Amino acid sequence: MRKPTVCIVSPALAQANNGNWQTAWRWQRLLAPRYTARIVQQWQGEPADVLLALHARRSAYSVARWAQKHPGRGLAVVLTGTDLYGDLAHDAAALDSLAVAQQLVVLQERGPLALQQVLVGAAGSKVQVIFQSTSARQTLPKSPRHLRAMMVGHLREEKSPATLFAAARLLREHPTIYIDHIGDALDPVLGHQARQTQADCPNYRWLGGLSHAATRARIQRAHVLVHASRIEGGAHVIMEAVCSGTPVLASQVDGNVGMLGADYAGYFAHGDAQALANLLLRWKMAQSGQALAATDNWPLQISQQCAARAALFTPAAEQAALLALVKKLQ
Repeated sequence: MRKPTVCIVSPALAQANNGNWQTAWRWQRLLAPRYTARIVQQWQGEPADVLLALHARRSAYSVARWAQKHPGRGLAVVLTGTDLYGDLAHDAAALDSLAVAQQLVVLQERGPLALQQVLVGAAGSKVQVIFQSTSARQTLPKSPRHLRAMMVGHLREEKSPATLFAAARLLREHPTIYIDHIGDALDPVLGHQARQTQADCPNYRWLGGLSHAATRARIQRAHVLVHASRIEGGAHVIMEAVCSGTPVLASQVDGNVGMLGADYAGYFAHGDAQALANLLLRWKMAQSGQALAATDNWPLQISQQCAARAALFTPAAEQAALLALVKKLQ
């Protein structure tokens, strides 16, 4: 018996190694037991029973073409970041994608709030949250002699690497606080700034782009992950840290709050390098048992909060939600 076919449209393919590709690749594997799933950059009319389009604006061509050929059936649009928190305010193609889709998917629990402003009437009922997932990894013991912070994300304005550069400069007189930074320089200016920060700050290292496996191993060994983004749809790297026993310090933007929870104690204001530096200093003081921080259980608090959120990011939960979505679309 023929398996139904699901076409996953991803504006980024394997060479990009970004969030959209990771989502598409993982969904292809999660669907495999029941569906024939393939990944394309654009849908050109090939036979398929269901279309899952990642990113309302970047996949708008494929969405419009599917809606013309298969009106009223089989289409879900997945809002993955800059479309949810940027394009919907001004981009007609993104809004058209929302209008013709039978289902809209967001990747963290605050996503539906962003859609309330552009959806009218009963259209809100077609929105659902599917948390992404990753494999769990053992929490590794961490040295108390230093603090290693890790930031992961290609160097582009949306990821706010300048916040990390500034925090590294504020902390350069603290030799036991190490800052590692993984990501390709998609913006040459930010690449130059990373190199300059590395030259000026002995405790900051820009490692460039690494493989997904190497990146996960470094996250697992870090004391804390820093996630400073201005815009996020639902960051892979947050769930990968949480599921590796590595707590997160994150900018307090909706995409991060939707992943970590409204009451999470590890936020700093977006763009506030001093606040980020202060949190890293507080962590180091608590770690070393200095007098002012001897009773500070804040690192333990956010570690426990991350551990509680890890249950949201299991492959079984994501697979069940994804299979239910596709069944509804058939």
